[in-house]
Amino acid sequence: MIQPPAPSSAVPEIFDRRIRRIRRDRAARTFADHAFLRDRMVEDMLDRLDSVKRSFTRALDLGTADGSLAAALRQRGIETIAADAGFAFAQAAGGVQCDEDRLPFAAGSFDLVVSAGALDSVNDLPGALTLIRRALRPDGLFLAAFFGAGSLPRLRAALMAADEAVGGGTVARIHPQIDVRAAGDLLSRAGFTLPVADVDHARIRYADPLRLVGDLRGMAATNILRDRRHTALTRAHLPHLFEAFAAQADGDGRVTELVEIIHLTAWSPGPDQPRPARRGSGRASLADALKPRPQ
Repeated sequence: MIQPPAPSSAVPEIFDRRIRRIRRDRAARTFADHAFLRDRMVEDMLDRLDSVKRSFTRALDLGTADGSLAAALRQRGIETIAADAGFAFAQAAGGVQCDEDRLPFAAGSFDLVVSAGALDSVNDLPGALTLIRRALRPDGLFLAAFFGAGSLPRLRAALMAADEAVGGGTVARIHPQIDVRAAGDLLSRAGFTLPVADVDHARIRYADPLRLVGDLRGMAATNILRDRRHTALTRAHLPHLFEAFAAQADGDGRVTELVEIIHLTAWSPGPDQPRPARRGSGRASLADALKPRPQ
């Protein structure tokens, strides 16, 4: 089943792989205290899986984190391999440590691949999706969820205001994220069939911006950009951060923050899947259909 990872491509890497592993290892200790957004992803993904009218025998849980999704699949009678970029998560789940764009699995190893809360911080996402499709058997299912573009607009605004107030210029503290349209396009480019991408809008409320940052850190969702120069919050930033965050608060003093969760559903190509009709093969004329009917 296991084979050496393919050589890395020339895709520019914006994320620091080492820091990503370290952040996931640190988060593993208290992950359950901060994982409410990932728990929401997992619950939604399981609902989607239960609506599929077919059975699965062997699954890969990619970015297993606390192993809750893998455990739920096993309870459904599906043999499940857990994998994570972090050693602590992979070890606790009895799984494999690997990056999503460097999968060590042979083609056709699984009939189901799931991933909750991990793919938004992968360097080569198109490559990762292609490897996932290859790891699936024909007519295998892929389900994923991750944070999308448009997430945390109020925290972003408060951080930018603090940077401007201190006078050092704004810096990237929250990494770039993909939007739902681009996610759907990437599925098609990777060779999936019947691709669907949609968005779940989660709203979370905080009075303290550092509490929000703490939850992001606890779920291993803080900055892992390779260029993290000048991104640390200093004491000079803090009063401006609190002021800008509080300026966006509701009447009760809490800020309603938005998190976009992108869900992906797609299938690996299979011989029995429905296919669009060949262009020009239609027998009905649109012109005839639009003609007025006799009274």
